[in-house]
Amino acid sequence: MSLSPWLLRPSGERRGSLRLFCFPYAGGGGSIYMSWAREAQCAIEVCAVQLPGRENRLKERPYTEMSDVIEAAFEALQPFLDTPFALFGHSMGALLAFEFARRVRRAGGAAPVRLLVSGQRAPGLPRRRPAIAHLPEVEFVAELHRRYAGVPEAILEQPDLLALFLPCIQADMALVEHYRYNDEPPLDCPISAYGGREDPEATELELAAWRAQTRTGFALQRFDGAHFYVRDARKELLAAVCRDLTDSGEPVFRAALPR
Repeated sequence: MSLSPWLLRPSGERRGSLRLFCFPYAGGGGSIYMSWAREAQCAIEVCAVQLPGRENRLKERPYTEMSDVIEAAFEALQPFLDTPFALFGHSMGALLAFEFARRVRRAGGAAPVRLLVSGQRAPGLPRRRPAIAHLPEVEFVAELHRRYAGVPEAILEQPDLLALFLPCIQADMALVEHYRYNDEPPLDCPISAYGGREDPEATELELAAWRAQTRTGFALQRFDGAHFYVRDARKELLAAVCRDLTDSGEPVFRAALPR
């Protein structure tokens, strides 16, 4: 697979029977998925989607509109959809993965083996939080931290780091807040919805509403933790991902790797 600025792949990664494209949460980069290839107990080829405006693409302007980023991602990633694949996304990444799957369908491409969404209420539900992307810096950071507790203290305490972090996270929040769901037929792939039991941003009922977006199977599982349970319960989440991909008919389980 040739290199692309839109993809990060762990060095020395084993090729699996299934490509798993992982979309980041707001403010996050593809590096958050770099450990998945060695930790997941299934033969997946982890392809972390790297959006502009962060990490090795820091100097590029981040997107603020869903349609723009989906079109750009589809153009960049289409060559890599030549083998069975699945899509995973957490929070903002769940919406990106969902809209990417619909874009692939509109182009007549093969459906993903499964769509895996995490920490994100189903699209189409009424918005219940006021927008914050437009707020002045101090108010924006305070509200972001209050809602998600996702800004590391090291960044909050260092103005230089915060100045690097803010343009990306504000653009990502604008992208989410500008997003408007357009009704289309349900997807032809199963959907798995994951969330933290203590996450006020994606309740059990809001996660269960993803069921309406598929014609086929649906699975829901919650884990100990809040919005960023994906860090604290990573081992349990990866086990669920592997199980659900296996249930999709792809024989991806393998023996545990030596540590």
